[in-house]
Amino acid sequence: MTAENLKMLPPELNPDQSQILKQLIRSHKALAELKGFSETVPNKNILINSVIINEAKDSSEIENIITTHDELFRAMSKENYKNPAAKEVVNYRRALWRGFELIKEKQLLTTNMIIEIQSIIEKNNAGIRKVPGTVLKNPQNGEVIYTPPESERRIRELLSNLENYINEDSDEVDPLVKMAVIHYQFESIHPFYDGNGRTGRILNVLFLVLKDILNIPILYLSKYIIENKNRYYSLFQEVRENKGWDQWIIYFLKALEETAIASLNVLKEINLIIEETAVEMQQKAPKIYSRELLDLLFIEFYTKISYIQQGLGVTRKTASNYLSSLESKGFLSSEKLGREKIYKNIRLFELIKKMNQK
Repeated sequence: MTAENLKMLPPELNPDQSQILKQLIRSHKALAELKGFSETVPNKNILINSVIINEAKDSSEIENIITTHDELFRAMSKENYKNPAAKEVVNYRRALWRGFELIKEKQLLTTNMIIEIQSIIEKNNAGIRKVPGTVLKNPQNGEVIYTPPESERRIRELLSNLENYINEDSDEVDPLVKMAVIHYQFESIHPFYDGNGRTGRILNVLFLVLKDILNIPILYLSKYIIENKNRYYSLFQEVRENKGWDQWIIYFLKALEETAIASLNVLKEINLIIEETAVEMQQKAPKIYSRELLDLLFIEFYTKISYIQQGLGVTRKTASNYLSSLESKGFLSSEKLGREKIYKNIRLFELIKKMNQK
């Protein structure tokens, strides 16, 4: 299978098929409930960071970049930490954040933005593929299953067409159906030497924000792909070989529904833990409790003396005393990384790990 079969968008679809329409209703309902809940939460950055870390971990795992939450904790809190897999996951998270900033600023999703996102993931500026020879192989037997476009000119033509399709607002095709098409098309263009899959999965959630289906990037889609990986790849091939769009679209819409429901449950759990911790801190540490301190403890699943010092505008000694007190009362645990002491939010860390195991 070669890219000769890869056509410009839009494709010929049958989005009025009853199974697609029924699934669209369920998917939109689940996404609307997720968006509605997220809009009621005062500090949205807490939710974004908590969901993004697992999305980053699982999206990287699809590319066989495997790490643990403990390694991520160290990589996030120490710039020169040496674990390469953990660093790649941290880069993914930075790329997602940067993409979100660009979407809010530009209200567009452009080829240059996609290139910037990929450069953050891969930590290089190689950009669009210029050298032919890239092939996609079956990991089981090494058989070549797809050869993406080879010339930079053709890749850029396809990306320009994709950009227009992404940003065009049309009532003819539901945006969730468009999202399934966009994901397929980007992965088939395969514009970069590396990081295509991770970049494509970031584009998924950015598209939902662009179209105001979500207000923040809190959809944890990669876990569904991992759990249904074989079907994901087989349906991809079905579109490539037979233009079998219907089943691919239904799969993708189902992924959105289930992921939105799971993400909503996670956000509710995080919110509950925050409120329970607030009550407990007021009981056990009333002299140091403030909502600002609580929020700082939940922005990440770790904190440092300098974060508290800057966030609250207190002295280093006061910040250190706050963290030591919270550790002694069981809210935090500390670990020495190099010369610095890092404090882990025990409840949030355990919840994020549990989310990843469900």
